[in-house]
Amino acid sequence: MYDLIVIGGGPAGVTAALRARELGASVALVERSHLGGICTNDGTVPTRVLAKAARLVRESEQFSDYGIESGNATVDFARLLGRARQVIEQVNTKKQILEHLERTGTTIFTQAGDTRFIDPHTIELADGTTLQAEKFIICAGGRARKPQFPGIEYALSHHDVWALTELPRSLVVVGGAATGCQMASIFAAFGTRTWLLDTAERLLSAEDDVVSNGVAQAFAQRGIEVITGIGGIDRIDRHENGLQLHYTHRNAPQSIQADAVLLAVGWVGNIDQLNLAAAGVLHDTRYIVVDGTLQTSAPHIFAAGDITGVMMLVQSGSMQGRVAAENAVLGLGRNTAHQIVPHGGFTDPEYASVGMTERQAALANDCVVAVVPYTDMDRAVIDDRPQGVCKLIVSRQSHQILGAHVVGEQAVEVVQIVAAAMAAGMRVERLAELELAYPTYTAIVGLTARQVVRELGMIPLAPSWRALGQLHIAEWERSAAPQ
Repeated sequence: MYDLIVIGGGPAGVTAALRARELGASVALVERSHLGGICTNDGTVPTRVLAKAARLVRESEQFSDYGIESGNATVDFARLLGRARQVIEQVNTKKQILEHLERTGTTIFTQAGDTRFIDPHTIELADGTTLQAEKFIICAGGRARKPQFPGIEYALSHHDVWALTELPRSLVVVGGAATGCQMASIFAAFGTRTWLLDTAERLLSAEDDVVSNGVAQAFAQRGIEVITGIGGIDRIDRHENGLQLHYTHRNAPQSIQADAVLLAVGWVGNIDQLNLAAAGVLHDTRYIVVDGTLQTSAPHIFAAGDITGVMMLVQSGSMQGRVAAENAVLGLGRNTAHQIVPHGGFTDPEYASVGMTERQAALANDCVVAVVPYTDMDRAVIDDRPQGVCKLIVSRQSHQILGAHVVGEQAVEVVQIVAAAMAAGMRVERLAELELAYPTYTAIVGLTARQVVRELGMIPLAPSWRALGQLHIAEWERSAAPQ
């Protein structure tokens, strides 16, 4: 009998197993297929390869502006998917997950198929092998949700993209959250005529308004037809010349004809085959129910990662795996707050966020909000990437940064510095005086912070200067704020 069995070999499961071994527990890790999980094999890594290709296509549009003579870029989709498979192999080789786990003394079962509980302390693998442990951490991940309606068998999910043999000439993406927006942006860059539909009234509805509006406007300029507030999908019909998607919009029936339909309408945990009832683990229709310590209804069983439905991001899954291992092995009762989690999407332009949205912050705080456009940055002018904004939300009382939201070039990188400042408890005046390298996109954080400092009245200004109203701040313009 093991001290701990981890079910699932993605970021959460591997992290949990390694941390538990560090703490001295005997550990077995069971993976139904390949180590690395959705992140490496079917999600973030190959999708980022497509985003890289889309970026190269967009960069080629600027060649003539910079004196580079070249023909129009075209995409060989089969070769691109081959590159994605090659990168997956390279990343797996680089990580050496299997070797790392073996060196730590973790017992590993890969290609184990569906694993199920047969009692609270025993699991059975697909080949009939049974394993027992004092405690468990379930990190079995998730998959794309497929709602049921007539013709659903004709729709793709992001899992199916890697099996396409050619680039569709036209595509309807249903779902305006992170995955749907990324897929729509990528295929539109490849020259596919693209529609993006969502039941919400705005894209990326969980993000700040500045992100939703910025991405929607950019998509419209790139030729993506965005339709929000739909009532739902009625059916998909297959014809000789493609697919016909039928949906409701503003209580009226509508339809779109396209080569392909891709659904990105949510993510559900892989709970179906686990036989959780045998272990006394409660779940809803999508996820395992956990408390703040990641403990399930069975005191000896924890869960981490996508299967919990809590912050379904790679970085969050890894953190949950570590916390679950510490709580399971040491009984620490450590809580998972997820208050500072920088995240974003590799759309065109990119978007990124950390902390509260303006709406959330305004409910509990007297806030100062500053928004600075990318056009104020020299780097954006140099690169001819002027589309975008940076928003900072700051507590008027404490001067602590409550949130940041960026749309524009390298947004996912830019927001990291704000996340670090928030984690360090840095007041906005300290961030405003940070000497960020020039010319960089990150410099917009300093510009926005200095705008907040001015609005807080922390910089002495003559009355006549204040009467001039809002003025742009140059990247090299600094005034020491009171400490």
